[in-house]
Amino acid sequence: MTGKRGRRWPRIIMWAAIVLAILAGTGFGYETIARGGDADRYPPPGRLLDVGGHRLHLYCTGSGGPTVILEAGLGESGASWADVQSRVAAHNRVCVYDRAGYAWSEEGPGPRTADRAAGELRTLLAAAGEAGPYVLVGHSYGAVVVRMFAHHWPDLTAGLVLVDAMDESGAGELRVARPLLAAQFTAYELAGRFGLLRLLGGSAVAAPGAPEITVRDAPVVYGAAGMAAARAEGLSTVDSAAQVAATVRAGVWRDLPVVVIVAGGQSAEAVEHQRRLAALSTRGRLVVAATSEHYVQYAQPDLVADAVRAVAAGR
Repeated sequence: MTGKRGRRWPRIIMWAAIVLAILAGTGFGYETIARGGDADRYPPPGRLLDVGGHRLHLYCTGSGGPTVILEAGLGESGASWADVQSRVAAHNRVCVYDRAGYAWSEEGPGPRTADRAAGELRTLLAAAGEAGPYVLVGHSYGAVVVRMFAHHWPDLTAGLVLVDAMDESGAGELRVARPLLAAQFTAYELAGRFGLLRLLGGSAVAAPGAPEITVRDAPVVYGAAGMAAARAEGLSTVDSAAQVAATVRAGVWRDLPVVVIVAGGQSAEAVEHQRRLAALSTRGRLVVAATSEHYVQYAQPDLVADAVRAVAAGR
């Protein structure tokens, strides 16, 4: 009996492989066909502008200066700021955009470091005719991007709001996390390419409390191309951290209005890093959110919007 059972396993494995291949092929075909209609189902809310060989999606609303720029975190597009954008637009011109490869933006050249992203953002705003200076708002990894922008173009920086910013001082932790990030976003990319994301819906991938547009337009917002872009950025986090760490020195932000928001419930070491960021400006201040959620802008959009308006007003 043992011998017969042993001979069955190759057949079981073979049939399992055949079934998986059929399911994968079906999913890939379904996703390919469905993606062909995404341009009509999920049109970009803004416009696409060339930044040197590829186009980025920019969406601006409201009026009044200074213009506010909202920079998303790793794995997220400008759509993640929808709730904050609607609040800030009541008082200021406010723009969100998708970094290269995300959502409605086209893929860009590598390596996908924060410094490269900052340069592309500068080119995008110039191409769009959105004049500075800007209040730069960044969440998580996005905070590193806006810090690089402020470093290169201090004359175009009116103030900063950093929301649960990535800690660039933990290079060792970033090296450990890098392969895990790559594996995570590779899995998400495959889920997108084989139709799982489209079948499961946006609520399966969006963080709790995410704006409605991220759920509704999930096949684009969290599509395979965006997850590939997130993987490329994740693989470059150590380099991005080194880039921004090189800009840190006492008084680097002079007397710019700066608000650093940190999610509650974190370690004293994590909070201290955020406090040190705020201290890089003589007018910097730290705000501890009531939520422990990393996406503070989802759990407390009014808190973030109020901080943005205060910085825009020079407070």
